[in-house]
Amino acid sequence: MRSLLRGRTDDPAWARPALIGLLAATAFLYLVDLAASGYANSFYSAAVQAGSTSWKAFLFGSFDSSNFITVDKPPASLWVMDLSARVFGVSSWSILAPQALEGVAAVGLLYATVRRRFSAPAALLAGTVFALTPVAALMFRFNNPDALLTLVLVASAYALTRALEDARTGWLLLTGTLIGVGFLTKMLQAFVVVPGFAAVYLLAAPTTLRRRLGQLLAAGGTLIAAAAWWVATVALWPASSRPYIGGSQSNSILELIFGYNGFGRITGNETGSVVGGRALGGGQGGGGMWGPTGVTRLFGAEMGTQISWLLPAALVLLGVLLWGMRRKPRTDGRRAAVLAWGSWLLVTGAVFSFAKGIIHPYYNVALAPAIGALVGIGVVWTWARRDALLYRLALALTFAGTAAWAFILLDRTPSWHPALRFGVLVGGIAASVVIVVGPAAWGAERTATRAVLLVALATALAAPAAYSAQTASTGHSGALPTAGPSGSVGGPGAGRPGARGGFGPGTGTGPTGFLGGGGSPPAGLAPGGAGSFPGGTRLGGAGSRAGGLGGLLDSGTPSKALVSLLDENASPYRWVAAIVGANSAAGVQLGTGHAVMAIGGFNGTDPAPTLAEFEADVAAGKIHYFIASGGGGPGGGVGSSSSSSAIASWVESHFTAKTVGGLTVYDLTAS
Repeated sequence: MRSLLRGRTDDPAWARPALIGLLAATAFLYLVDLAASGYANSFYSAAVQAGSTSWKAFLFGSFDSSNFITVDKPPASLWVMDLSARVFGVSSWSILAPQALEGVAAVGLLYATVRRRFSAPAALLAGTVFALTPVAALMFRFNNPDALLTLVLVASAYALTRALEDARTGWLLLTGTLIGVGFLTKMLQAFVVVPGFAAVYLLAAPTTLRRRLGQLLAAGGTLIAAAAWWVATVALWPASSRPYIGGSQSNSILELIFGYNGFGRITGNETGSVVGGRALGGGQGGGGMWGPTGVTRLFGAEMGTQISWLLPAALVLLGVLLWGMRRKPRTDGRRAAVLAWGSWLLVTGAVFSFAKGIIHPYYNVALAPAIGALVGIGVVWTWARRDALLYRLALALTFAGTAAWAFILLDRTPSWHPALRFGVLVGGIAASVVIVVGPAAWGAERTATRAVLLVALATALAAPAAYSAQTASTGHSGALPTAGPSGSVGGPGAGRPGARGGFGPGTGTGPTGFLGGGGSPPAGLAPGGAGSFPGGTRLGGAGSRAGGLGGLLDSGTPSKALVSLLDENASPYRWVAAIVGANSAAGVQLGTGHAVMAIGGFNGTDPAPTLAEFEADVAAGKIHYFIASGGGGPGGGVGSSSSSSAIASWVESHFTAKTVGGLTVYDLTAS
């Protein structure tokens, strides 16, 4: 026990207890009152339900246990939740607790990675900044794939750090393998760190250039192998006996990888998106259809309060570190570590800033580890050199700038704890002034100097910590969760969180004017009324009350009458019901425990099934009911494909409608 508490022999006595305290506090922040979020993102929770009962659904990441269609992401994050649900049953806790534990593990791994090259204080500060980033507090309490992706990328940074110590091939192969696992979590986003990691190893590994090149090629091979085995399985499996690949337009896993989940996110040419795959322009600020792009995007109304609290500090400290280490030898491990974290931050930040395709604020959790590492390393490294005026000025600029930026971000919700922003501003500037003008006291009184640093750190962390605490105290649901108080995303009053943290009825806004912020729909889409697409189809939230089906971005809770109807004589049917759009289907599937066919997949835009296939399934007695899912006719699916629209029209013309629990239901077994 003493060795456990003591840790490394060169650590101060308080280091290991402080680490244990950090992990315990992180676990509390991420685990407290998880059940308040219910099923969180019901789209993925429905897939967990399917994977917990069907190994085939487990393998493919199917939305339903009868394996009609997959979710639009690879299944690695689902696998973790599936196994938990198999052991503990399908519940909010069995689905969300693994995400929280992944967050605790990521904080611990970040500490271990930074500690390999830097001091325990630097590692502790890095872990603290990471844990208290609002978007991290959000996503490690939610069931989107980003939690596992962030964990495996931090693990890959740890493996790279070990590989850079002595050019050991095994650690570099592990780096590639972990990034491959990241691909199985969220496809090409995992590869964003690869160029920087490869360049750092090629530059700094302590071995010959020829060996470095060979090792990188081998690591690339392990990356491909770790990612490609599942892709090959899906591609080679006969399409007739596997689920349709959700998010693709041709039932192709390669199309999903390189299109909807790949380069379409960069170019905006999103085949299968809610706007039918058109590369539309005209976004505000000269950006794409998902809002303005550019270097200020991460600081703007949509993303600023999620990730940017310490982003300016990380950028300043990155410059300070690289300047201070400029004369180090090629193989210097500390500079290599800074370059690795810096490349992660700059490359990922650039992709998020300039991507013209679908992007949501919660994606920014991928930046949190790099920001934490650079702030932790940079503050402690610069503080140790505070006797030089240049470093005192840099440190003062960092803390003053952080306080000023926190004041601006907090002012976006002026009625939420208004005293906080003034306290942060005054405390940060006061500490910065003392750092600059008090050099004579640095060696005279250690307690006083530490107090100055503690005040500066406390003011820098106060605002994101408050946002994280608010995030943890609020339930979140739907497809587009955001951290922080109501109105913090999209400016005051825009895209307000609903009763459980999702977007409430009538907001209908998004990435800077569509699904999560203020403004207008993408260019080329006429508004169909508040909270709707053309034709009146709901965006989500409005149907989340009991008895509704939800919409594109959120699921509803089926009424007792509907559950009773679907439960009755359910066993003969492969799907108890068919509904356009996966989120509308998810609530019914979770509420009944029976497989539901999600026509058109997540957006309702996938051409699956065709009308002929649907007619054949109905004739074969595989589907019991069709449930209308919103405005604009029986289908009402957002961005409905021609297939889903044709199916809805066919059902309406061939079967008799009845109302059950406020919903329109068609019995497909009675002509």
